[in-house]
Amino acid sequence: MKKIHYILSIIVVLCLVACNRTSIPDTFTTSNNIAPIYPTYQDVTIPVNIAPLSFELQVEKVAAPVKDMVTRYSFGNEEIVCGGLKAQPEMDAWKSLTEKAKGSAILVEVYWQNKDNETWTKFRPFKIYVSPDSIDSYISYRLISPSYVTYEELTINQRCLENYDESVIYDNMLIGDEVNGQCINCHNYQLQNPNRFQFHARQKSGGTVVAYDGNIKKVNMANDSILSAGVYPSWHPWLKLIAYSTNKTMQSFHTRDINKIEVLDSESDLIVYDIDRNEVMNVENDPQEFEIFPFWAPDGKMLYFCSAHFEYENDTVSTAEAIRRAQEIKYSIYRKSFNPETREFGEKELVFDAAGMSKSATIPRISPDGRYLLFTLGGWGCFHIWHRDADLWMIDLETMEARPMTECNSNNVESYHTWSSNGKWIIFSSRRTDGVFTRPFIAHVDKNGKGAKPFELPSADPDYHRQLMKSYNIPEFMKGPVKFKPQDIADVLKTTVEPVKYVNHLNH
Repeated sequence: MKKIHYILSIIVVLCLVACNRTSIPDTFTTSNNIAPIYPTYQDVTIPVNIAPLSFELQVEKVAAPVKDMVTRYSFGNEEIVCGGLKAQPEMDAWKSLTEKAKGSAILVEVYWQNKDNETWTKFRPFKIYVSPDSIDSYISYRLISPSYVTYEELTINQRCLENYDESVIYDNMLIGDEVNGQCINCHNYQLQNPNRFQFHARQKSGGTVVAYDGNIKKVNMANDSILSAGVYPSWHPWLKLIAYSTNKTMQSFHTRDINKIEVLDSESDLIVYDIDRNEVMNVENDPQEFEIFPFWAPDGKMLYFCSAHFEYENDTVSTAEAIRRAQEIKYSIYRKSFNPETREFGEKELVFDAAGMSKSATIPRISPDGRYLLFTLGGWGCFHIWHRDADLWMIDLETMEARPMTECNSNNVESYHTWSSNGKWIIFSSRRTDGVFTRPFIAHVDKNGKGAKPFELPSADPDYHRQLMKSYNIPEFMKGPVKFKPQDIADVLKTTVEPVKYVNHLNH
């Protein structure tokens, strides 16, 4: 994948040599129409260290046949002029321009040429606001086809946000084959540290891979005292502890609902795993509560999570009943105090009563300063990536006021999300582009918890995402790249290990 991006970079540079000879048309008419470009970068706010925002003209949305386009990005007396239907700024020129424009805005002017009469028209100019706030240099994500039957062909990838470099952290097909498949999920890091990460593998050679400062191991977390291996992880900010939920998960399929797939649990609990001692304990395991999505507060003294109250009709767990009553399963947000010295938990307390609103809240994520809690709200259930009504919401933990993030939401799915290490940016999955594939969108968040207009992850070729028939899943910020090679991780997964030890209390 990295080699492909390298080749693309060479092509882009060659194109830009020609772009350097491009000039703004001498004569043109002006239009008040907004340029129909993809991605839609009009009036977005970007970090000063982001890769160039390339875009293309959607010629089918222009009122006349299009022959050519010229684009000028400018601030003060510095400019980048690109010719062609794809505007692709050269890397060094872009870095120079954003550095000069930080705290202000880049002006973008787009001119198009009529194919019939060769006259030029200038669209309404727009701005790209450049925040002086930088962003973490890397993100990672799963790339997966949008079909439950092809999940085996997936990878965990990492991408540098300061350029377009992308590489594979782990390839699911390194172990899986046509007969015995494997599935990987839930990669997560301790404070965005790429040297401290984990992910889970199911089926063939299954287990939880845990890497910590150069050491890497596979953990077999299956245990008679817990429901399943751990999923939906959250690292403690400094202790070598990872909180998980354990879930009995299933899928069902709708024939008449626009949300075609439902992923839900018939049971779920919370556990905490001690990396050094290879020990695990239950934190929440009420049989009438479905606990899920743990997340440690940045001070390490609170564990947030979601829970749905659900009573089976005959006091017997039934997957068929859970599917039939799926729209009754509504999660609210809770938290438990935690003493890092004694490693003891307090009683749970309600933070946000989504069920009382006849809604369901998932994926609580707290800003690094502890001020804001970002979560996803939908009609029911825990797997909002398949729910078109799912939106991002924000709670001010000082005032406990909750509101929808209308400035970031769309009329389609908003689901998984996380904060940058400096708390100035969020990245989240959205299906706003085509309703089928999830793409990463990034938005600035100011000191008052207000988000700016999100922008789609930039690519060297602006048409790259529309040609990539895969979804981005679980975007996570990283302060640098993972150094392990995919085969190193595959070799670890091929090993066998002793199961974790179940304990009633975490030692200290």
